Amino acid sequence: MGLACTRQINDGNGLKVMTIRADYPHRKSCFGLLLLILLLTACGGEPEVVDQANPIRPVKTVLVGDATAGGIRSFPARIAAAQRAEVAFRLPGTVAELNYKQGDRVRQGDILARLDPTDYQIVVNDRQATLDNAKSNWDRAQQLIKQGYISKMDYDRLQAEFKNASLALDTANQDLAYTELHAPFSGMVALRHVEAFEEVQAKEPVYSLQDVGALEVRFDVPESIIRGIRASEQGARDRQPEVTVVASFDDLPGQEFPLRFKEIATKADPATQTFEATYIMDQVKASTILPGMTANVAVDFSKLIDQGMVFRVPVTAVVGDFKLDPQVWVVDEDAMTVSPKPVKVGRLVGTDAEVLEGLVAGERVVTAGTPFLVDGMQVVLMPELEQAEPRPDDLKYQ
Repeated sequence: MGLACTRQINDGNGLKVMTIRADYPHRKSCFGLLLLILLLTACGGEPEVVDQANPIRPVKTVLVGDATAGGIRSFPARIAAAQRAEVAFRLPGTVAELNYKQGDRVRQGDILARLDPTDYQIVVNDRQATLDNAKSNWDRAQQLIKQGYISKMDYDRLQAEFKNASLALDTANQDLAYTELHAPFSGMVALRHVEAFEEVQAKEPVYSLQDVGALEVRFDVPESIIRGIRASEQGARDRQPEVTVVASFDDLPGQEFPLRFKEIATKADPATQTFEATYIMDQVKASTILPGMTANVAVDFSKLIDQGMVFRVPVTAVVGDFKLDPQVWVVDEDAMTVSPKPVKVGRLVGTDAEVLEGLVAGERVVTAGTPFLVDGMQVVLMPELEQAEPRPDDLKYQ
């Protein structure tokens, strides 16, 4: 047994007929009666008419800059020591002493390690004997030259031998002193590269030292905002407001640590096309922050927004008005309407266009369907991720 009904729908382009059919078995009469009531209700009433006078157009949009915290941008950062060095012996030899291990703190001038000095001490002794002999010869020559028993040439030769022997002894003593490896600055032993009694070559790293009293905080910034950072840090003569930069750590909630500008790379990373910015942070007294750790950096650009900050939007968001001047369509998220806004554009960067003037951080602009928009049109935002709705047959397997 079955039941069917038809319903007319007017969508503005004429009437369309939709047929609704339902079947139900006699043994389920209660369910069939309920279905019959629903079908009769659906078949009744006047035809529905879709309002074409005030259409609501779905639009794809993008948010300009970052609307949170008044222009604050966040970046993942890496911690490095502000002062670091790999220390090594200037001479080859056998390691006789290693006085520090990894993680130990050292002071400037401390003896980190020693080489076996035996060979170098022998050289010192030999050159000391040579110097003593040369000095005796020269002392006698000073007396003989006065009496005219030696020539001026012999006198000059003996004097030169004495000076050369003295310089050779100084070199041997310096080499002997180089068998001790001293800490060039106060800091911490990050790595120990050799073990005791190993043979090492000249300039082969023995220790890696780091000064963790001050730390470098490094993070990568895209080229679209690199100009804002550089302009603010190039000097007071530019009269640019300072960019406030703070670091935070996940295991220290609620705490922010101010950073001081050091430098920004002028060459982009070939893989990411970003520029590395480096700031200085003082060591945290209540906790130990070590090189290699990660941090979150927040850069406040709010003072630069009115100073001509450069934004990047997709090329499709920029269209020409009736005078062919560039403009974008901005969404009023309270009224959900769109309106055109003139902008000044710069160069193209990939699929994006630089907007030099006309936009502020936090505005939402339309990126698709701009030729069909009119001022004041009602719009609805398209979801950023569109997914297909599940079919009824799929629900029973969930």
